[in-house]
Amino acid sequence: MKRISWTLASVLGLAALGASTAALAEDPLGFYIGGGVGESTIRSDDPGYGLPGYYNDHQTAFQGVFGLRPIPFVGAEVEYIDFGQPSGRHRSYDDPAYFGEDSHPRAPILFGVGYLPIPLPYLDLFAKAGVARLKMDIDQYASDCSTSPCTVVPLGRSPITQTKFAYGAGVQYKLPFYLTVRAEYERISSPFGDPDAFMVNAFFRF
Repeated sequence: MKRISWTLASVLGLAALGASTAALAEDPLGFYIGGGVGESTIRSDDPGYGLPGYYNDHQTAFQGVFGLRPIPFVGAEVEYIDFGQPSGRHRSYDDPAYFGEDSHPRAPILFGVGYLPIPLPYLDLFAKAGVARLKMDIDQYASDCSTSPCTVVPLGRSPITQTKFAYGAGVQYKLPFYLTVRAEYERISSPFGDPDAFMVNAFFRF
């Protein structure tokens, strides 16, 4: 009886080892790739940088992500996000005849990702932090009222590139057929007004 039990335990152990080896060979680093869409907020909140007053624009944001998760609680992601471009022109508070600036923030970002240890194998709660190479085109406008009605005249474009801190958090759910869906919030710190976005993503796990 002991011999049968020992043999059965050995077989089960070898089967478990084989399954683990197969899973590791299939996806040793937990690679995934995907993208998503969401709503961003593009703002100006520091007139000291030449932006005339405060504004908030809500635009459609797009995102592409390549990531890896070699261990259950830690991973990394390389991302590109486009926060969209405001379609309006923002009037200065102190001069009703002057129109201010719009920006078009977008950035490649390198994130480190931490996953909360929870006893739900298909659900993940995560937070991430990293470095973004934030690029913006500041478009300047003014109104020309020499004729009626007034017209808006473009004054020029100032390209700006900054290396800034980025962070985010979210929740994701693993589906069959190597698919994952995610909802998350991301933000980049910037003296021109922190662009942020709520995103919904879909990923394919290798």
